[in-house]
Amino acid sequence: MVMLWFEHRNFFSHLPHIPKKVCTSMSWQWLHSMRCGLLVCLLTAGSSALVAQERAPSPPAEVGQESSVKPGINKDFLDPNLPVDQWVQRFEIESREVFAGRKEILESLGLKEGTVVADIGCGTGLFLAPFSEAVGSTGKVFAVDISPKFVKHLIDRADKENLKNVDVVLCTDRTTELKANTIDVALVCDTYHHFEYPAQTLKSLYTAMRPGGSLVVVDFNRIEGKSSPWTIGHVRAGKEVFRKEIEDAGFKFEEEVAVEIFKENYLLKFRK
Repeated sequence: MVMLWFEHRNFFSHLPHIPKKVCTSMSWQWLHSMRCGLLVCLLTAGSSALVAQERAPSPPAEVGQESSVKPGINKDFLDPNLPVDQWVQRFEIESREVFAGRKEILESLGLKEGTVVADIGCGTGLFLAPFSEAVGSTGKVFAVDISPKFVKHLIDRADKENLKNVDVVLCTDRTTELKANTIDVALVCDTYHHFEYPAQTLKSLYTAMRPGGSLVVVDFNRIEGKSSPWTIGHVRAGKEVFRKEIEDAGFKFEEEVAVEIFKENYLLKFRK
């Protein structure tokens, strides 16, 4: 405010000087009033600007301020004593739809030599070897998971199976930890409902994907009165909600692919 005052004084120094003796009493009073009024206007404008600056509206809420949509959904996988062998038996068995339909899921991705694909929520590595073979020596597979125990298992499995084009990535509940513009295709298989912060995770995935990249999402149908009690309790929302969240993140919905063996699951394809 002091700087503003001196600027006003400098401003007045440039006004033409009118000797009092050539002014009538009324004209002098008028000039004095004009100067005072102008000073008040300038000071008021300066004060208003300062107040406006101090009271500037807050920016819209950032994605980073997102609240958890399902607190504790990944608690079991973060257990340092996670029994990985038991999860292998649970995940890689014919009675599990995505295991039985793994060939159709793989075909839906359209992988070819040189493709860079990310398996988000890779788990025990069901698609590790098929992806590695499909993209060849010039391609790459990012095996991404939130579980430190699964990550160690994936590293050991890739080494044991000599999968040299596989990189294992430990993600967080908010980001895939993939660099920008590094992947062509992403698979989120029976994992989207485990996104505790879906908007942030999807933003990270969208950033990591190259323009024109493809996203395939496989998850459980959640239909009141039809789905199992486990699905109703475990999966927070149905297909329509998940699709909207993904579209809101910038992905364009392309199609729902019918997988003959699927009774509890669905497969959606999106494009960046």
